[in-house]
Amino acid sequence: MRSFLLTLLLLMPISAYTQSEFTLSDGSAFRAYFDTPGAGEHPLVVILGGGAGDARIASSAFRNHGDGFIDRGWAVVAPVSPNGQSFWGENGGKVYDLIATLKKRDDIADGPVLLMGISNGGISSLDIASRSPRDYLGIIAVPALASDSPQLAALENFPVFLRIGSEDRLGWGSRFDDTVRVLERAGVVLDAKLLQGTGHTFPLDWNDVDAWLGTLEKR
Repeated sequence: MRSFLLTLLLLMPISAYTQSEFTLSDGSAFRAYFDTPGAGEHPLVVILGGGAGDARIASSAFRNHGDGFIDRGWAVVAPVSPNGQSFWGENGGKVYDLIATLKKRDDIADGPVLLMGISNGGISSLDIASRSPRDYLGIIAVPALASDSPQLAALENFPVFLRIGSEDRLGWGSRFDDTVRVLERAGVVLDAKLLQGTGHTFPLDWNDVDAWLGTLEKR
């Protein structure tokens, strides 16, 4: 039996979902899950996980969504919150610094970056993009909520792909219409759908995402 288990373990693939550590401009270390399609320059997508954004959540976000982007030629990074407080405020600034650090690499293309956020990460994506919209191609928010804020006015003519589940156990489905109104009032170019029968988190419909990505113009 022991021999069989050892053979089975040796045959199992080693997970590719390992953390990398990056040194930011202020000298601090920042951890993230990172991968690229291989040789050459690739556009970058930053995936912000939900909840506290800790290593378990970042790993799950990377594992569930990263391969789809890599298959489409994107480099993918899923940051790990340094203090378990998602990516608000100072942590949002660290994400910006992480992007600047990655752009120094030969395999990362210069130019705007795509943001994807899940739950708290979706809300954080709106906050991060509103601070410097021209640095980003758009946001995939699956899901996110938005409330009236003067800061959102910076996202006028900014593309946002929003999906919220109708059966969201946290009640986000009931706030879909309000979130759409807030974003449209801010002038966002919004592609929003309430996904019937879907919960708080869900796999991406890549046909849906591909169609939206095809509408993006380099900013």
